[in-house]
Amino acid sequence: MNEVKKTKNRWLIAASAVGIHISIGSVYAWSNFTNPLINEFGWSAKQVQFTFSLAILFLGLAAAFLGHFVEKHGPKKAGLLSAIFFGVGIFGSGLAVNLGSLPLLYLFYGALGGIGLGVGYIAPVSTLVKWFPDRRGLATGLAIMGFGFAAAIASPVMDALIKSVGTANTFYILGISYFLIMVASSLYLEKPPEGWAPEGFKEKLKSGKTRIAQDLSQLTANEAIKTPRFYYLWLMLFINVTCGIAILSAAKPLAQESVGLSTAEAAALVGVLGLFNGFGRIGWASISDYIGRPNTYTTFFALQIILFALLPHTSSVIFFQIMLAIVYTCYGGGFASIPAFIGDLFGTKQLGAIHGYILTAWAAAGLAGPMFAAWMKDTTESYATSLTFFAGLFVVALIISLVIRQDIRKLREKNELESHKQAAV
Repeated sequence: MNEVKKTKNRWLIAASAVGIHISIGSVYAWSNFTNPLINEFGWSAKQVQFTFSLAILFLGLAAAFLGHFVEKHGPKKAGLLSAIFFGVGIFGSGLAVNLGSLPLLYLFYGALGGIGLGVGYIAPVSTLVKWFPDRRGLATGLAIMGFGFAAAIASPVMDALIKSVGTANTFYILGISYFLIMVASSLYLEKPPEGWAPEGFKEKLKSGKTRIAQDLSQLTANEAIKTPRFYYLWLMLFINVTCGIAILSAAKPLAQESVGLSTAEAAALVGVLGLFNGFGRIGWASISDYIGRPNTYTTFFALQIILFALLPHTSSVIFFQIMLAIVYTCYGGGFASIPAFIGDLFGTKQLGAIHGYILTAWAAAGLAGPMFAAWMKDTTESYATSLTFFAGLFVVALIISLVIRQDIRKLREKNELESHKQAAV
């Protein structure tokens, strides 16, 4: 039986993680349903948009509360649980549309779909970290890249289905399709056998050809939340996502207001920028394997202080687009690099549960970012003021990214002292 476990291919494990993330990431294509639902039922844009906000809120809550389920029962059962919630959520949304019930849409897509999102998001990540001790950032970046690219894949499919079979039937078809993809992906997921390492990895470590940074600690989720570095990570992710989501939610009007793009040009730009969100996830996460996670986050924040300060004052269409593209890569990269950062600081003992707690920052930012940008626009009649404020927030994030290094250095010194004591004994 043990031999069978060892034959599992870690790249197929990664592909299974991508399968789950491409399914649940379709939540980012929610805007495809906005106008059809408004036209069919006369609901306001705010009422329809709240469905998406609710799904992101439940994503964060489910990730936090069900992180321990992932650790206790493993990625396969967690993935299947996610498939049930997400599949029923999307399928049930078709029923809500047939009945013309907004509360039912909130229940199915927002609550049940959101729970499926949260569990599905964290289910494969801690497993991937264990399968890729040599390329921790790359592995988590691959899966989370799937979440970023999902909207680009799902949008044209949703659009075509809505036009040909109607909104309710689109939900039915998508619900069944995502359920089947997620079940198939989940069934292959598995933790590596105890003591497993990639072929030749242990030999390279012994010979000194490969060096791998040791995890600073091996903590449970409940131990992790008692440390300052947990809150440093939470705040860094919160600021990165708050400012990023604000830009995402306002990119189209911002492009029209700042550099005078037409509605069609701005819409096309938003579509292209979505690809940078995906590329940023795999790109920055892979880079973090080489320059380290602290340097990666410091780079995010230093770049974005400059970009957010310059964006309101840029009249060049080319420069405006390049700057927005870099912001989008940093937004995606923040999500993709955080699981590996958690592993570095807290170990892999309960990485899924700790990741779940950290993702409450996403839920909070999902509400704070767009609301603040909209409030700024209403108050000042311009998005420029909010961008300047966000540049200031990134200064705070930059300071935190430097403070966490002090914490890391102290912990490393403590570990070295303890290892010297043990060697002396």
